[in-house]
Amino acid sequence: MTKFRKIALTRNIKDIKAKADVKDTLQRLYDFLLQAGCEVFPDDTCRDSLTVPGASYPPLGDLKGCDLAIVIGGDGTLLNAARILSVQQVPIVGINMGRLGFLVDVSPAKMLDSLADMLRGSYITEERFLLEATVVRDNRVLVRHLAFNDVVVNNQFQTRMIEFSTQVDGRVVNHERADGIIVATPTGSTAYALSSGGPILHPALSAIALVPICPHTLSHRPLVIDSSSEIAIVIDPDCKTVAQASFDGQANIELKPNDRIQIKRSPVNARLLHPRGYDFFDILRVKLNWGKQLENDGV
Repeated sequence: MTKFRKIALTRNIKDIKAKADVKDTLQRLYDFLLQAGCEVFPDDTCRDSLTVPGASYPPLGDLKGCDLAIVIGGDGTLLNAARILSVQQVPIVGINMGRLGFLVDVSPAKMLDSLADMLRGSYITEERFLLEATVVRDNRVLVRHLAFNDVVVNNQFQTRMIEFSTQVDGRVVNHERADGIIVATPTGSTAYALSSGGPILHPALSAIALVPICPHTLSHRPLVIDSSSEIAIVIDPDCKTVAQASFDGQANIELKPNDRIQIKRSPVNARLLHPRGYDFFDILRVKLNWGKQLENDGV
């Protein structure tokens, strides 16, 4: 008997591969889940790729009471799903139809075999935390956003530096001129933060990385702090460059001088399910091309 009875399906709204591939993967997945005795609920992103008689195709956030969500796409698709489903504590499985894929770790070729095991209860559960960011202007909250990867403050239009201060738990860390700063979770440490010279954080760490983007000083290095800390990024009152705050690279807001971005660990976690045999270090070796794959786990 399957452990999961009600399963949501969501996909990348963009055709990251040939449309026929997306349709084929969704159809095979849908048919397999029905045969396994599951109720399947495709969301609005599946409307043009999967024909289900009587389906209403609601937004993912409106699919209540599901036991599992399967994401078809790349890491960006899973980031969006994680922000929505973490509040409902719905676990997520990612089918990789993107490129690098640190999060979506089930290949379409092995999809049905992997899911058969997972539906029987053979899987690895991983809890990963999100960030909660609040943008404040003149003591007024403009927006609140969740971020699974990172909160980034950077230049919006020009190739010019911005000026800002960084605070941790109310104490000033630095005042700097740079292209920006990345506040990353362990999940986000392998994304933009990695490209900017930040450290790779193991997903189990309760830590946040503060990674400067092209700082105008050689002494400013990435800083790792405890995830219980509260961070504030304050745009300098004399900053002449238009800055923005970006949340997982999927939502943005323009910033003005004296704006304050307050960032803390969210009280909710994302729950990721992996096939048995999942190994974070193996993911790093494969995705980052760390030498040849050794036989027998490197012995």
